[in-house]
Amino acid sequence: MLAGGGISIRRACEALRFDPSSYHYKSRRTGQAALELRIREICEARVRYGYRRVHVLLRREGWQVNIKKTRRIYNELGLQLRNKNPKRRVKAKLRDDRQEAVGPNDVWAMD
Repeated sequence: MLAGGGISIRRACEALRFDPSSYHYKSRRTGQAALELRIREICEARVRYGYRRVHVLLRREGWQVNIKKTRRIYNELGLQLRNKNPKRRVKAKLRDDRQEAVGPNDVWAMD
């Protein structure tokens, strides 16, 4: 709209009902590529660690990072704590059939 129409930024923002301060905004966030790489390395080496444990390891290594930032990067990288598959108990089908009671106090079972 600015290049083709030849109108000012102020008028273009006004027409679109867009705040001019948002147009001029420049992020002050430092690069996080090194942090992303380190988080990925930790997660590849230790599969069972979630973002909280990764955060503790980063702090021990000297990274000054907030836990919320650690969680955000952890999620952006698509990392997720894998669920453990529980050890399955023997299925009821594989068990021997229960004996039928012949008399009183012959077979005991708990519900």
